[in-house]
Amino acid sequence: QAQLVESGGGLVQAGGSLRLSCAASGLTFSRYAMGWFRQAPGKEREFVAAVAVSWIGNTRYADSAKGRFTISRDNGKNTVYLQMNSLKPEDTAVYYCAAGSLMMIQADGYDYWGRGTQVTVSS
Repeated sequence: QAQLVESGGGLVQAGGSLRLSCAASGLTFSRYAMGWFRQAPGKEREFVAAVAVSWIGNTRYADSAKGRFTISRDNGKNTVYLQMNSLKPEDTAVYYCAAGSLMMIQADGYDYWGRGTQVTVSS
């Protein structure tokens, strides 16, 4: 049974950094594109970043993440990362990782989801 477990969230001041991790098990990680999404209170889940199976240079970012966030993957560790720098209060949300057959920005394009990790950015 596929399982994705996020970690690395927490409370950080504006301008700070966090690195989220998502450890995958129960699936052939190297065959899946991976995505990060987030959901703030009262808002819909939104795309943040994604990385393809052959990830070198094959990534996508939401406009809000470009230049500040970096997605990467380590197929040897079955883990995908999201390095978040220059964090803003509007980045506050629960962050979810997802696995799917294709790199997509639509949430319904992913097959497996983690339970999320809370990121809170104080002003």
